[in-house]
Amino acid sequence: MNYNWNWNIFWELSPDGNGTYLNTLIDGMQWTLATALLSAVLAFLLGSIVGVMRTTPSRTLRTIGAAYVELFRNIPLLVQMFLWYFVLPELLPTAAGNAVKAMAPPWASFWPAVACLSFFISARVAEQVRAGIESLSSGQRLAGLAVGLTLAQTYRHVLLPVVYRIITPTLTSELMNVIKNSSVALTIGLVELTSAARSMQEFSFQVFEAFTAATIIYVVINIVVVIVMRVLEKKSAVPGFISGKADRPATE
Repeated sequence: MNYNWNWNIFWELSPDGNGTYLNTLIDGMQWTLATALLSAVLAFLLGSIVGVMRTTPSRTLRTIGAAYVELFRNIPLLVQMFLWYFVLPELLPTAAGNAVKAMAPPWASFWPAVACLSFFISARVAEQVRAGIESLSSGQRLAGLAVGLTLAQTYRHVLLPVVYRIITPTLTSELMNVIKNSSVALTIGLVELTSAARSMQEFSFQVFEAFTAATIIYVVINIVVVIVMRVLEKKSAVPGFISGKADRPATE
């Protein structure tokens, strides 16, 4: 059986009411970006807090931080997505659970997806922040305390500004991961990019065209992310901590 190629399918009207099939893919891309960017911001904030907790002198905070990381890092993402969407509303008080269940699409799927991705990625960011802090010499922390800064001020003004610059490459990878992992949200009904491509394929039976377009969009988005983060990395590089051409000694 020969496949009937039809690259003009993108300009045909889609039965989902979004206009053309191209409009369907663009809408899906917008939900992918919204989900990924909000999740990335929340993951960065949560991961920073947990990463700092894992390096404080308090044994209690270190234990809580370690438990957080192991919990969210070791449960498969798909399982976590189902837990947030199907199980959490049943565990909430009746009024709150009913309010969650009553949310209209796509918000009913959007917020659980954001929560799931935020906690899942934050566990990975926490480990990167912890490793970045531990890679610094203890003298920096001691110097901050010696000049009268509190421990919190030492983290805020001395340690974290350097750490974030060191771990920029790994944060780039996590941002790319959260964009790609957002596709798992299709399992709970969020019509993001992968789901939009699947919808196009089911309506038109043009499977190769639909997923070729989705692949190209994902690649373009991630290339833009890489370019932006590389520029940020170069501008924020700390000599002596991140190797670069400008920091390498001249060859004799």
